[in-house]
Amino acid sequence: MRIVFMGTPDFSVGVLDALVEAGHEIAAVYSQPPRPAGRGKKDRPSPVHARAEALGLEVRTPVSLRSVEAQADFAALEADVAVVVAYGLILPQAILDAPARGCLNIHASLLPRWRGAAPIHRAIMAGDAQTGVCIMQMEAGLDTGPVLLRDTLDIGTQETTAQLHDRLADMGARLIVEALGGLDDLEPQMQPEDGVIYAEKIDKAEARIDWSCSAAEVDRLIRGLSPFPGAWFELDGVRIKVLGSHVIDGSGPSGMVLDNQLHVACGQGAVALTRLQKAGKGAQDVDVFQRGMQIAVGTDLGKG
Repeated sequence: MRIVFMGTPDFSVGVLDALVEAGHEIAAVYSQPPRPAGRGKKDRPSPVHARAEALGLEVRTPVSLRSVEAQADFAALEADVAVVVAYGLILPQAILDAPARGCLNIHASLLPRWRGAAPIHRAIMAGDAQTGVCIMQMEAGLDTGPVLLRDTLDIGTQETTAQLHDRLADMGARLIVEALGGLDDLEPQMQPEDGVIYAEKIDKAEARIDWSCSAAEVDRLIRGLSPFPGAWFELDGVRIKVLGSHVIDGSGPSGMVLDNQLHVACGQGAVALTRLQKAGKGAQDVDVFQRGMQIAVGTDLGKG
């Protein structure tokens, strides 16, 4: 098929590779414009942009697709289908209608649960036992279109968003190749009206750890926000991110460090902090972190 690919972050890169490997013709790649990044704040192309250039593909980075000119440029590609995965721009109706077979979206949840911006984070934070990927026919509503294909996987009890992200990216790449190969035989399934939940964009204000919550809730927050933006606490004016944890037996006043392994009491139960990152430093496993900073037994992490 002749495809326009639309994606931006790392999650989308494997999908682009899978489409190329499957022999599809990529008419053009659309991605978000380069953004300032790194210490020098120089403009850096998105992961999809960089990969597409390495593959010798044409890359387009419009700020918006609302202008008549942008829509005409898109239509002129005469694509059979557009494949959209974590692109980051709203697609106007003229864009949705331009490809002969419409626009297909790869969404990392079991729709209609977790429509919206942060389905992977929210699934872990909510304690979902399963998630998956849906190949959806796009329409004007936010992730409301009929589903052509879906697959599920179990969420590990100690899995972080980073780890789940990689597994879902692999699943999405496999499913879109399967969907395109059998597009004529797939029956679109309308999403049920029951069970709709929106995965709101992560607000950094959510990331501060509230040790009065249960250990299960604290653990899910930590794993759900790892690696970005990172759940955190403050100690002596220093912000420390927690990037790994698991629930353990233990009790004490909320936020109290129970031992030298950074087992911390919560409102109910306790959590073991397994990977941490001090502001301005790299992430470290807990034993290495403790050799450098040594948070003492009895410290109240909720006072910072």
